Amino acid sequence: MHPSHWRIRLARAGEEAALSELAMRSKAHWGYDAEFMARARPEIEINPAWISAAQVLVAEDTRGLAGVAGLERTGPARFDVTVFFIDPDRIGTGIGRSLFIALAGHARGRCAPGEPDPHLTILSDPNAEGFYRRMGARRIGEEVAITGRTLALYSYAL
Repeated sequence: MHPSHWRIRLARAGEEAALSELAMRSKAHWGYDAEFMARARPEIEINPAWISAAQVLVAEDTRGLAGVAGLERTGPARFDVTVFFIDPDRIGTGIGRSLFIALAGHARGRCAPGEPDPHLTILSDPNAEGFYRRMGARRIGEEVAITGRTLALYSYAL
């Protein structure tokens, strides 16, 4: 699908449940079992406070919600990617790339002039590492996620 067939916007109040379900479908796409998905749910669910703070972006196309991405400021010019999920039917269409670029731009726009070393940090599911590397992120270490798994930690310069 061509970028002109989708748009990226801020999430709206009331979309939390639909966006959380999109995120759960996206995560489950990679074959995780029900027990793992139950442990992952708190990490994946979209918090209404994130939406009200304009920290969540949505990609939508002619069929509806196609992706969700969120960020949280963790310090001067530093942001964590809190969620990043593409609907399984849209993986490989370019929506993920467009959403990532928009999220980076959104973070950049929240930086004050002169803030040093602006960047995103991303705790990546193993299935998404290739995507983040293609986007230009570099691996800087690893962290333990809420699910108990050790995941790769990436940095993306804004």
